[in-house]
Amino acid sequence: MGLRDKLLDFKRRLSDRKMYSIVVLVIGAVGLWGFNQYRIASQLRQKLDNQYNRAFYDLVGYVQNVDTLLLKSLLTSTPAKTAAILQEAWRQANMAQENLGMLPVAQNVLAGTSKFLTQVGDLAYSLNTQNLDGKPLSDKQYETIQNLHKYAVQLSESLNDLQNNLSAGRIKWGDLDRKGTPMFKKASAEVSIKQFENVDKTFQKYPTLIYDGPFSDHMTTAEPVGLHGDTVTWQQGREKVIEFLGKDRVQKVEFIQSNNEGQIKTHSYRVYFRGRPEDEFANIDITQKGGLPYMMLYNRSVETEKLTMEKAKEAGRKFLSEKGFPDMVDTYYLKEDNTAIINYAYKQGHVVCYPDLIKLKIALDTGEVLGFEGKGYLFSHRKRELPEPRITEAEARSMISSRVNIMSSGLAVIPTNFKTELFVYEFKGKLNDTEFLVYINAVTGKEEDILMIINTPNGVLTM
Repeated sequence: MGLRDKLLDFKRRLSDRKMYSIVVLVIGAVGLWGFNQYRIASQLRQKLDNQYNRAFYDLVGYVQNVDTLLLKSLLTSTPAKTAAILQEAWRQANMAQENLGMLPVAQNVLAGTSKFLTQVGDLAYSLNTQNLDGKPLSDKQYETIQNLHKYAVQLSESLNDLQNNLSAGRIKWGDLDRKGTPMFKKASAEVSIKQFENVDKTFQKYPTLIYDGPFSDHMTTAEPVGLHGDTVTWQQGREKVIEFLGKDRVQKVEFIQSNNEGQIKTHSYRVYFRGRPEDEFANIDITQKGGLPYMMLYNRSVETEKLTMEKAKEAGRKFLSEKGFPDMVDTYYLKEDNTAIINYAYKQGHVVCYPDLIKLKIALDTGEVLGFEGKGYLFSHRKRELPEPRITEAEARSMISSRVNIMSSGLAVIPTNFKTELFVYEFKGKLNDTEFLVYINAVTGKEEDILMIINTPNGVLTM
């Protein structure tokens, strides 16, 4: 049978309905198998991309922390504090290097970056050992850290550029090896540092960013000492809600539930306002003990920004004073969506008590308070028996590096991670165009903490 006859025979067989169905099923099965294989490959590729993304974003965070810690080490005046900061820098550099090795980029591309992170880690570890022996930084070591910090800044900028390109889809992980080369090579250090063996080194908790003001997320007591008064029923709590938000503004208050879990028990309500759409309501929690405001959030949209930050801060202070929270001073703020989130701390005499914190969300069109959080205040507020400073402000100032330009100072109470408080001098200073807060214990003279101030177009943050 010739080729032409075979084709005609196949055509006749195909014209048979049964044979036609079989062919369709075979083609469909092959197509389904192919689609399934494509779907599996896409899922694997997405999973791999997610792993790369996580490693990369972790790398960016660790490098930024190295940058911050190196700069903080230049501010310290005591070997013990320098040692603690450099120990953290060593850990951050090691974690950065670990995540760097997870990226799909050729090792020759990463050689300069890897070398830099190794140098940071080794130098930080060696100087940490030196400082633990009570030896301060020499001028040459100080200069070396300055140089390393400059490279850290360059590396952070390069990684941020790369992050923007990845987020915008201009660079894919598949071609990162080619396009990422100049960005990684931009930050390679040329500081020759002796290599040290990593022997018996343990990982501890890494430093965390504090975005909305110093100490805002620290609770200083195991029990809320700011609660006072008798226990209120949900009906009595409803009246407290109306009193807090204003009888002339409130149209209706709906009781939602009582929350009996946690250290602060509350009653929850939904509030509707006169002359406002029903979808613009507020949720508010009132403490069962004392009937004090715990949390409130009003979801009104704010279309325009008319008030300056000073006017917004003033509106917040006035609101707090009228609602029974006198002597509150604004500290740090963040602007977003035509609103300002402002932290207010209690001031006892001339001492700022940071644990007694209230956060307000203020609309920048009218100055109306749209949000309230009083957790810090309710946990910590009390009349404190503050000691007399055993060292003068001038003596505390002398304990700060002479390289720092001090711009302001005062007394403050700050919390610790051990649920205690410290009585300190708070110094605001500047080094190399970067602003810092330095805390010196007013009783012992110990250098307690350093925070970097970050001035952004939308607010003042610290880390």
